[in-house]
Amino acid sequence: MFDEYVAGAVGRAKVQPIALSTPMLEPMKAHVASGKPGSMLIAGTAGDGKTYHCRALWTSMGGDPRMWAAKGNIKEHRLADGRLAVFIKDLSEFNGEESDAPLARLEKSVLGGGDTEIVILAANHGQVLDRLRDLGRRQGRNHPLRKPLQEFFLQAGQEPERLAVFDLSRSVGRMALEEVVAGVAKHAEWENCARCSLKSDGKVCPIFENRQRLLGTGDSAQLGRRLGDLVEIARLNGQHLPVRDLLALCANMILGHRDAKDGLMSCAEVAWIQEQGVVDRASVYGNAFGANLPKRRLADRPVFKAMAAFGVGDETTNGADGLLVYGKDDVKLAPAFARLIGSDPIYGATPRLLSAQDKYLEGEEAARIDGGAASFMDLLQEQRRRLFFTLPPGEEGYPFWSMTVFRFAGEYLEMRAALLDKRAVAEAVRGRLVRGLNRVMTGLLIDNVDRIFVASSGGFTQSRVSVLCDTEAPSRRLNGVGMAVKLEAKTSRPSLDVSLAQGAGNSVAFDLTPVRFEFLSRVAEGALPGSFSNECLEDMLAFKAKLLRKAELIRGRSQQDDDEEAGADIGSLTLNFIDIEQGGHGFSRPITVRISE
Repeated sequence: MFDEYVAGAVGRAKVQPIALSTPMLEPMKAHVASGKPGSMLIAGTAGDGKTYHCRALWTSMGGDPRMWAAKGNIKEHRLADGRLAVFIKDLSEFNGEESDAPLARLEKSVLGGGDTEIVILAANHGQVLDRLRDLGRRQGRNHPLRKPLQEFFLQAGQEPERLAVFDLSRSVGRMALEEVVAGVAKHAEWENCARCSLKSDGKVCPIFENRQRLLGTGDSAQLGRRLGDLVEIARLNGQHLPVRDLLALCANMILGHRDAKDGLMSCAEVAWIQEQGVVDRASVYGNAFGANLPKRRLADRPVFKAMAAFGVGDETTNGADGLLVYGKDDVKLAPAFARLIGSDPIYGATPRLLSAQDKYLEGEEAARIDGGAASFMDLLQEQRRRLFFTLPPGEEGYPFWSMTVFRFAGEYLEMRAALLDKRAVAEAVRGRLVRGLNRVMTGLLIDNVDRIFVASSGGFTQSRVSVLCDTEAPSRRLNGVGMAVKLEAKTSRPSLDVSLAQGAGNSVAFDLTPVRFEFLSRVAEGALPGSFSNECLEDMLAFKAKLLRKAELIRGRSQQDDDEEAGADIGSLTLNFIDIEQGGHGFSRPITVRISE
């Protein structure tokens, strides 16, 4: 329905549509051209472009666009090899049992050995699983396609034989954002702004200004890179942002204004905004987080929920707030204030900010009561958001990632980039990960970075404090034993792979999402595990339990041979207690307990 609505709106507006690539189209065309038997599923979430891809594939095959636009959810086209291509535009358009017939055609093609048809079905992940489950229930069986598809979607398993699955939700990330930004901000219709009086005679049109900043004019595309970092971190944390949401994000960044109707500017409102002197309330930096939108509108868009989760504007540092509050009048801070804030009179050192700052510092009564202080705090929040996007990389004293809840996100992205390039992970990052692991697994303030202690409390593996060292592993993989940081191909995320013995099957992997990386890094820096994230703590304790179980299995395989060779005394038990030296270095101290009858 959305695809059809856009096609109609473009015709009424008499403009060219925003053109985006179809990243999965070439593999889809290649699959059809190969003549492989079976069918095809185009899967994803709402807004991923399933129907967009479906229509592009239809057109590439020589299908008539007028036939596609005609009423009906099922379209058929005879291929050159004689097969009948059956396009099911959207499974959601079928109500209840209406989907039984198209799903039966899909099953016949995939499982029944029918090679005369290739069914091309577009469907949401959950919807196709639900329809298959309901169909199987009515037929008194477990539908044979449901479980393989569920494993493919949720566990990155293998796709069913004779069913090519193209999951569009796995293709959205930084590259998709860059393409959307280019498609929106470089559209040919912007050429009409060249003759607009709203940006003549030194006047600032906030719409045009925001578009220029989104394009990267003036900051060497730093805004786009930081925005891409946020989208990438959200994606790697498991938050899926479909193309439709990325389009909404870019449109909001350009058109957002807190005083405009529905929070979005039209050209007709720009003159009034200029007259009122409130151009700064259209800040592209605040619009990126939906600061211009009412809460009810924010709740409708997953992209703004994902952006809000970074806490930009609420999180800050003493250095950044000191610069914003005192920088203009402080001799030591004045040069940095002029360079980082004063250089931007449109969204940085605006008259409204400087006036509120003076009133606040001079202690005027109006600045302390009647919402004056709250107003100044709102302005500070706007400036923190701006600083996140505009602070130069490596700016001494003002690390921009520290203005988010993901203070170590930059190092996470660098680590992932190193793994993609097959380079070594930075030693400082590896050491911090090991220190965090040790502190979580033992509950002790251990500073070791050379080894990993897999500890227990002697019984209950979920215990927060564990002083018995069950086994140790080097912090670096050596001769098949120890920890390795790898890139998981299916998730494109780093993972920690801890091997307790040589040979296959003796390791346990831990998926390292950005939030888990943040958790381990903060614990390594002294944060209490439970105070940051109970969910992450439970994940880590489950990882520890798997390591303990793996160590038990390894011992079980070798214990009998070891006892025979060493002539072990079955009347004794050796326990390895973890002790900490004065410098924080931990070591295991064996204590032998003799068992008497």
